[in-house]
Amino acid sequence: MSAETTEPAAVGFARDEIDQDAPTRAARLKWVVVVDEGLPAGRAVNAAVCVAAATSDAVGGILGDAAVDADGAAHPGLPWAGCTVLAADPATLRAVRAKAASSAGTFVADMPAAAQHTRVYSEYLSSVGETAAEALDYCAVSVVGPRNRVDRIVRKLPLMP
Repeated sequence: MSAETTEPAAVGFARDEIDQDAPTRAARLKWVVVVDEGLPAGRAVNAAVCVAAATSDAVGGILGDAAVDADGAAHPGLPWAGCTVLAADPATLRAVRAKAASSAGTFVADMPAAAQHTRVYSEYLSSVGETAAEALDYCAVSVVGPRNRVDRIVRKLPLMP
């Protein structure tokens, strides 16, 4: 999985804009994960989880506070601003990634298909390193950016079934 930002400034929420009482649509940034609709369920979930892990680590303020149940057990924070999981064919997935990567103020984490075809991380790195960018196929792409920009990038892609 590779992660890139398209400008030097980090993408994320400032402390003063985190509002866990507001509806998700009120958040300045939108998070979507787009998954290859042709993947079997297990591989699709794996791809979505992997790009989400890269995203939650890189985008500041995206996770809310831990929830504590009535017995005092803590449940780690989830994305307070939401995350929508969409489906696309491989060509559309590649186009979404390209548009997002070229859009200023947008964070992109992707999972090239090589990640699911290798079992050793260094082999994955080598495989991606030997493949031209335009020849990479993707299992999933995670995009975080200004709501209107992300909406334009993903257009009207359907929710993942």
